[in-house]
Amino acid sequence: MSPKPHEEASHGSPTKKAQIVEVARSLKKARFTPAEIEQIRRQLIARHGDQAKTSPDYIVSVLQEAGLRVVMSTKSDTEGRYEEEFDDLLHFSTLDEAEMCIIRLDELLRKFLGEDERPAAERVREVARLGKRRAEMIARNHKVDAKKRATKEEIAHWFTIWLETPDAFFDWLEVRKQSPEFQRSFPLGVTGDE
Repeated sequence: MSPKPHEEASHGSPTKKAQIVEVARSLKKARFTPAEIEQIRRQLIARHGDQAKTSPDYIVSVLQEAGLRVVMSTKSDTEGRYEEEFDDLLHFSTLDEAEMCIIRLDELLRKFLGEDERPAAERVREVARLGKRRAEMIARNHKVDAKKRATKEEIAHWFTIWLETPDAFFDWLEVRKQSPEFQRSFPLGVTGDE
């Protein structure tokens, strides 16, 4: 059986469409939100280099063409009104920066819930899930320094706890930072882990 035209280029290598579908299927998701679209975009670049760069809109069109479920409504509901709130939130390379990121996410979540802006609140959660996935990807990458992988694993854990129990997170975090395990793993604390 010969491949479909969108699956392989004439020289036998997968086309960009095939690469997008391959990455999407590897995520094993029932639906693709803006967070998964961004993850697909980043994985394409990580796997195939700069030539794999593509827009989120193109990824969405390819996923829909492949019959995969794409749910963009929460992002589109907040687009323009709140998107500036989400800019640059997920820049963290240290535990201290990750804590500040979660503080900001928590502030936004409480603000949007207080204003009964459910789509914007869900967008905050999507951004947090994306942050968690980014940290997990780095934590699993054995090409990355072991200390950095441990830091990213800890950050992914923080995101998990915040997503599950945002009201208890900051109390939990204070206890976590005092724990013997944390002190052994990160002897310099949150600010000296780079």
